[in-house]
Amino acid sequence: MRHREPPGHLAPHIPADTWNRAQATGQPIVIVVHGTRQNDFPWRRLLIPFAIAGAAALGTWGVVAALAWLLDIAAHTATVIAGAAGPIGVGGITLKLARSK
Repeated sequence: MRHREPPGHLAPHIPADTWNRAQATGQPIVIVVHGTRQNDFPWRRLLIPFAIAGAAALGTWGVVAALAWLLDIAAHTATVIAGAAGPIGVGGITLKLARSK
């Protein structure tokens, strides 16, 4: 009698003598595989879209804040340049760019 192990790693819980007896007699072996419960709510399916939406919202607020900061810096820079330049005149028309303090 030739002894063989079960094929692959399909059912490592079957004892070898049970497997060999079933092979010799032709008796079927019933393998019960416990699956995951389908009653659980798949949280990953819900959380991933909310995480993406949250990241997009935070990124958008970051871009808006950066643009506001850049506009503020540009306005201050223009004010400093205009105050340092003094009045600008062309032809006989003078234009004062900033008020003196």
